[in-house]
Amino acid sequence: MNEANCTQLLEEHGIKPTANRIVVLKELVKALRPVSLSELEYKILSIDKSNIFRALTLFKEHRLVHVIEGGSEGVRYELCHSHNHDHDEDLHPHFYCEKCQRTTCLDYAEIPEVRLPKGYEKKSANLMIKGICPDCQSKL
Repeated sequence: MNEANCTQLLEEHGIKPTANRIVVLKELVKALRPVSLSELEYKILSIDKSNIFRALTLFKEHRLVHVIEGGSEGVRYELCHSHNHDHDEDLHPHFYCEKCQRTTCLDYAEIPEVRLPKGYEKKSANLMIKGICPDCQSKL
């Protein structure tokens, strides 16, 4: 994704495009899988950890990234493909490999609907399946 596309995507989500935000967004696009803050910090040497985190927090608030909990490094981030700023239409489960510690999106699978009691309002859902990925299975 080039800088013009990044700028457009940020603006579509109501985010002012700054140089740091564009750099963080480009890394998220290149990652192709959920990444941790430390992985982004390792790849983005021109921005300190706190500025990367601030960009990710802003991206989350504007539904540009998903926050995924449940892997070895805690929180991971991935680009969200939702086009609705009020409702996340890109919810999907993830698989965490306990051997190689990689988190993979299961884009084709849906998160099962959970009926909440009256008065509860769902804001997001997170389903993490843990086990051994096919690459690690083949090495056993």
